[in-house]
Amino acid sequence: MTSTETPAPDALRDLRSADPTGRPGPALVTGSESGIGRATAVELARRGHDVGVTWYRDEAEGERTAEEVRALGRRAELRHLDLTRLPGAADVVDELAEALGGVEVLVNNAGTGTSTLLLDLAFEDWREVVATDLDGAFCCLQRAARRMVAAGRGGRVVNITSVHEHQPRVGAAPYCAAKGGLGLLTRTAAIELAEHGITVNSVAPGEIATPMTGNEDVDPHGVQRPGVPLGRPGDAREIAAVVGFLCSPEASYVTGQSWAVDGGMLQMGPMAGSHLSSGDWRRP
Repeated sequence: MTSTETPAPDALRDLRSADPTGRPGPALVTGSESGIGRATAVELARRGHDVGVTWYRDEAEGERTAEEVRALGRRAELRHLDLTRLPGAADVVDELAEALGGVEVLVNNAGTGTSTLLLDLAFEDWREVVATDLDGAFCCLQRAARRMVAAGRGGRVVNITSVHEHQPRVGAAPYCAAKGGLGLLTRTAAIELAEHGITVNSVAPGEIATPMTGNEDVDPHGVQRPGVPLGRPGDAREIAAVVGFLCSPEASYVTGQSWAVDGGMLQMGPMAGSHLSSGDWRRP
């Protein structure tokens, strides 16, 4: 070290040295009963984290995720989470942190959407999407970050947004508004929490083969998407791999970033616009 260099403050230590045992700390993944959430919970377990799993509609599917985590030799705790019941729903973050002995990683994955033109959209449907996708993510982030700061060992937050954090979609006004807001919340939280050694990033998936897109049981490699440069939807495990990296010590200098994992979809704006052969895109 030269005379002009100074050591990093303790709050900015790499997570590899945060735990005296050298093991990754507990991770919480919202909306982990299926799809990207399940794949992420399993990926984090594979990387050594105990995992807090949450379910919304199907407890049995939540338990299936928990069993996959346990099959990898890690502990899993399962709780119900309904992000339309705010702010109290975020109590689940504290419950899981107490059960697992803390929280080092939060993945805000729970979300919902609509397929209704904004002129026909009911206010109640608007509020349900924004409450779940933005308000809920804020409440969970705040709860987890407070615990991370109190523990003094840093942490990782990854918010699952969408390519619609960056680009709009017909019929998805509340979803786009919420995901865009979550993208800026990510960036704001990143600068506010950096002094505590907490990184905050977003992952913005394109079309992924999950229940939300109706493709979960389909091998995405066999589905044609001519408008996507890679020619297919993504696999939930491809999203989970990026989340796993952002939660790892190797990503300790990455914060405030949005990682598009979309097969190149976002690059196609002008190309798609000039090659569409009909006006069908005007309807969801």
